[in-house]
Amino acid sequence: MTNTSHPAPAAMLSYDRWLSRAENLLNNIAALGIFILMLTATVQILGRKLFNMPIPGYIDIAEQSIALFAFMGAAYCQRLNGHVRMELVLSQLRGRLLWFLEAFGTLVGMVLIGIMIKYGFDHFLRAWKFGDSTIDIGLAVWPSKLVVPVAFGVLWLRLLLQFIGYCRLIRHPTAHPVLVPLIENTEEQAEREARESETVGDRSNG
Repeated sequence: MTNTSHPAPAAMLSYDRWLSRAENLLNNIAALGIFILMLTATVQILGRKLFNMPIPGYIDIAEQSIALFAFMGAAYCQRLNGHVRMELVLSQLRGRLLWFLEAFGTLVGMVLIGIMIKYGFDHFLRAWKFGDSTIDIGLAVWPSKLVVPVAFGVLWLRLLLQFIGYCRLIRHPTAHPVLVPLIENTEEQAEREARESETVGDRSNG
């Protein structure tokens, strides 16, 4: 049973609002990248079939753009609890033990993401210093390599917020869970997605 005697600190909620804006921006960039790539692919196919005029370096452009929609939406997805989670054991737990294991798993994720940020930034610096480029049209590859540490940096901040949220629940196990992904069954997940769809629809109509 939850109660509201231990509300989430205002700093956590303020941090979440700031971070959510950054996540939304990155996710929108990823969506725009997918849209532009779809248009480019259409032009490429029509140009090759109808006019025998393919887009020069299309493969290079497509390869470099993959980083946008492969990584930019990672933090956004984490916030919405959209990533695949192994919950067979966790779904049977309650209270401090559940929150401790969730916090531990989040901490491990932070360490792994931190390592990838470090090596991803190293790869970006290497490409920047040596002027790495694609084979066909000589497209610089450092922008796509910079996407990885930037996107993972935002994901790391999201994991940090969730880790803090789990630590709050370890201290106050009956408090209302805030800013942490929760284990949901099929019905609860469907209800949440329906509510989110209604919210998006109301904002669009407004």
